[in-house]
Amino acid sequence: MNNQEFNDIAPFDDGPDFHQHIERLVAEPQFEHAVKWVLPGVDYHEFSKKLLDCHTQQEFQHRIMLPFLANLEAKTTQGVTLTGIENYEPDKSYVLISNHRDIVLDASFLNLGMVRGGRQTCEVAIGNNLLILPWIDELVRLNKSFIVKRDNGIRGALEAAKHLSAYIHYCINEKGQSLWIAHREGRAKDSNDRTQEGLIKMLTLGGSGSPLESIGEVRLLPVSISYEFDPNDYLKAREFLCKRRDPNFKKSEHDDLLSMETGIMQQKGRVHFALTECINPELDALPAGLNRSEACEHVCKIVDNHIHRNYRIYPINYVAHDLLSGEHRFADQYSEADVAAVNERLATQLAKVDLPDITADEMQFMREMMLTMYANPLSNKIASLSNS
Repeated sequence: MNNQEFNDIAPFDDGPDFHQHIERLVAEPQFEHAVKWVLPGVDYHEFSKKLLDCHTQQEFQHRIMLPFLANLEAKTTQGVTLTGIENYEPDKSYVLISNHRDIVLDASFLNLGMVRGGRQTCEVAIGNNLLILPWIDELVRLNKSFIVKRDNGIRGALEAAKHLSAYIHYCINEKGQSLWIAHREGRAKDSNDRTQEGLIKMLTLGGSGSPLESIGEVRLLPVSISYEFDPNDYLKAREFLCKRRDPNFKKSEHDDLLSMETGIMQQKGRVHFALTECINPELDALPAGLNRSEACEHVCKIVDNHIHRNYRIYPINYVAHDLLSGEHRFADQYSEADVAAVNERLATQLAKVDLPDITADEMQFMREMMLTMYANPLSNKIASLSNS
């Protein structure tokens, strides 16, 4: 059970209140509409009965969410794979910290892999900016998600960070529950994954001892996520162009919903998760007496190194790198058919961009941004391996 102190951000506990949340959810017309959109042809009455038969987190996840994710895997991927499960000791809890590719599915597919590997599912961090509708808040907290509060002003942000950090330390050290959190706020639109120092600093606020000791308490275990295709690549290219046209451009709630829907429903190719090793031995090897900023900078570099070294690289990554550079450095890693497929994908995806009066120069800009998205994981992996 959760400490009552964290009721405002924690997932819903098992018990009578848990079922009441399900009752409210199935009675919500917008939830019914979403279910019918994601599951065409579903008998919502029968689906609701399955939901109402769930009385615990585990029942909800194993009876509803995991079968849904397995179905989604079959329809929208060429398989979800996970390696490194041996690094996740079943009698320990960890903060799994990963790069961020898909708003919804990064943690969802990771949990699917964890169950298949004989491990418990993780609680999942989700920003309150994505809880656009009340029923979404209800759904994610039924599904073991905890809330990251954002947009609280400077003073409010510090208090929210302390509260979140205290909850994470509580989960790891008292509740014995592993967590997943993205290594930065929001996705890296160009796939140039870099851990945010502010996120690591947040982890030091809820522990004890030095900054490094506090980070060590939550046992960070980096996870490297690799999607062969990003369904949102054209939406990210569109956003880059919008910001090029207007530096003050901000995405709308509709944009976030479209990104979530597109990421869930469209083709992703092969998807791979690599669980690396807990970084505590590397923390122990750092110099004693580092201040908070120095400690967090080192931790960011360690996490990034784990993530970058363990990317799974696909033909599209090699092709994109060579097309950007104008070289043939990785020509032995792909065929002419692969190059044709990449060029066709770029053209097909860019044709979906719905902005008015796109010039040839702007189309070329978006194409280069899409190539950059696919080239950066390879670039970062090469750099990481060369520095080892």
